[in-house]
Amino acid sequence: MASRDLPPVSSFTPAEVPSGIGLLITIPFAFLLPEVVFGFFVWVLVAATHVANPLLQGWVMYVSLTSFLISLLLLLSYFFGLYKKIESWKVLDSLYHGTTGILYMSAAVLQVHATILSESNNVRIYYINTAASFFAFITTLLYILHAFSIYYR
Repeated sequence: MASRDLPPVSSFTPAEVPSGIGLLITIPFAFLLPEVVFGFFVWVLVAATHVANPLLQGWVMYVSLTSFLISLLLLLSYFFGLYKKIESWKVLDSLYHGTTGILYMSAAVLQVHATILSESNNVRIYYINTAASFFAFITTLLYILHAFSIYYR
């Protein structure tokens, strides 16, 4: 006869992820919202300029827009608790953020190069490119911090 006091036998117990507002104030999950916001700033600022170097800034747009969308979906999956269905969610999260940090670093360097090339053109475009470069490096830092902090959690 089975006892009702015994917990069900399971080989997988997900690590504790806070819910609600606690998700936004607990490291490493506190990096998710700034990643989304600063990534949004990057692609909006690049889109607001006259793209003089489509090869350079096209990669910046691709990385920033794709990372923005995937990070937004990841944030929503944490809010709705979808991570509980995947056993290796910590590894996937760490790999995603580490890979995205590397891709964002390449995009940030290319954006700086595009900023240097736009220096002789319109000053307004130069300032917008400078802001996009700044936010690209901040976003890179956030992705790398998230990758390391989720891995060592």
